[in-house]
Amino acid sequence: MRHRIFGLIVKELLALFRDKRSRFVVIGPPLIQLIIFGYAATFDVNRIPYASYDEENSGVSRDLLARFEGSQVFRLRGRIHSDDELAKAIDRKEVLLVLHIGRNFSRDLFASPPARMQVIVDGRNSNTAGILLGYVGQIVANFNASWLPLHGIKPPPAVLQPRAWFNPNLESRWFIVPGLLGTLTLVVSIMTVGLSVAREREAGTLDQLLVTPMSPLEIVLGKVIPGFLVAMGEVTLIFLAAIFWFRIPFVGNLFALYVGLAFFSLATIGVGLIISSISMTQQQALLGSFFFLSPAIVLSGFSTPIRNMPELVQWLTFLNPLRFALVVTRRVFLEGAGFAEVWPPFIPMALIAAGSLLGAWWVFRRRVG
Repeated sequence: MRHRIFGLIVKELLALFRDKRSRFVVIGPPLIQLIIFGYAATFDVNRIPYASYDEENSGVSRDLLARFEGSQVFRLRGRIHSDDELAKAIDRKEVLLVLHIGRNFSRDLFASPPARMQVIVDGRNSNTAGILLGYVGQIVANFNASWLPLHGIKPPPAVLQPRAWFNPNLESRWFIVPGLLGTLTLVVSIMTVGLSVAREREAGTLDQLLVTPMSPLEIVLGKVIPGFLVAMGEVTLIFLAAIFWFRIPFVGNLFALYVGLAFFSLATIGVGLIISSISMTQQQALLGSFFFLSPAIVLSGFSTPIRNMPELVQWLTFLNPLRFALVVTRRVFLEGAGFAEVWPPFIPMALIAAGSLLGAWWVFRRRVG
């Protein structure tokens, strides 16, 4: 039995890497998606186009506006001189915000209530508008912190000093790239295993395989193990890219990360084998794989928090192994977690893996064996 399974494993790996289309599925899309998500998919708002409307044009107002011009976040697009120009700049989307300083700004700095700088922001994208207002507030707070002591004015009694743990610079890449360990592993394992049985059925080699002394269980193991090896190889490739290319700090337990992703890979491989056993052609297997991938990624918490979803949908996410894989990868990467912190997600992933693999064996035996 051991020799028969080993022979089938070798055959599967050779068939996978000798075929150009299969080889591209394993190598091409993951690398492309890693680059796209690593660089393009970001929650950060950078290079914000803005305009300044300085009615006072004093040394103090210029000092405040210079802080925005010197920031790496903002990009000055021009200066406007009337309310009509202000409205046109926002309406035409030439800028996302306008900084408006009134005529008596310097005088009002010593008055009560203090001076106000008006910020007109494009609210058509509420999420971006909220982020912009936070950036503006931070620069104004830094201006106040340096201006008040120079003029003998006491600072306010309470001052907010934000501090972010685990991601000090709040770089969204630190959140996205570790999540790609689970997401891209899901894509590769589903696609490779999902096409295996359908590919043999189209080529006519499945019937030859069924007349051999191998049992359905041995055939299933011969399909699962190569998919597992490919999935863990994909994990290693993405892990090295995250560390050495994207410079994501890794402070956790490497063995805990691999154990969690091993359970996750087995769970997704079982789903892929079920899809492949049901499909009659590779095209059907491909469509079935995408039918599973889309909701799995959306319901995983990869881009949107699960707690923001409707309660019924939140319960459905417990059937999604990617949900638990993302918890493991992000906690190990950013929090420095080890087995003591991440072992709870191992249990649902192991249960899903057992259920999907048993289901794959049952479906293969009924449909193919």
